[in-house]
Amino acid sequence: MIIKWLRIDSRLIHGQVANNWVNHVGASTIIAANDSAAKDDLRKTLLLQVAPGRTKSYVMSIDKTARCYKNPSYVNLDVLLVVETPGDVVRLMDQGVEVKAVNVGGITFKEGMTLISEAVSVSPADIEAFKELDKRGVKLVLQQLPNTGASDFMSRLKSKGLI
Repeated sequence: MIIKWLRIDSRLIHGQVANNWVNHVGASTIIAANDSAAKDDLRKTLLLQVAPGRTKSYVMSIDKTARCYKNPSYVNLDVLLVVETPGDVVRLMDQGVEVKAVNVGGITFKEGMTLISEAVSVSPADIEAFKELDKRGVKLVLQQLPNTGASDFMSRLKSKGLI
């Protein structure tokens, strides 16, 4: 499996991913790797309905995504991979998925989180996961859309006094 783009977005598959990012990176497949969505038939159906018809789309658990990544049958599959949290990226890496860069695109604000940008909020657990990804040499880029500016995510956390 060739991961053309790995994006953290709590909405998983939605208009920005389906219409902007998939075209920008030239992926033929979208995989939303999320344990709860993979178990929820209604959510899975809704996510797959948003995906563009010309693109193969799947909603899988983190474990199944890692197994597919290592499966020789999918060696040439070019994928836009979307996960909900930075902890999901750590879990994928722990299972052998090679990750060099991550697009931090959208994490919805919830109680106890800190707003980092107009589209990204982080919890204490997220901050720890981002620190782990940084320690592993993963480039973390804050960018909502392909045509908007990109910035270094760890610098943003530092500027907010979070690390």
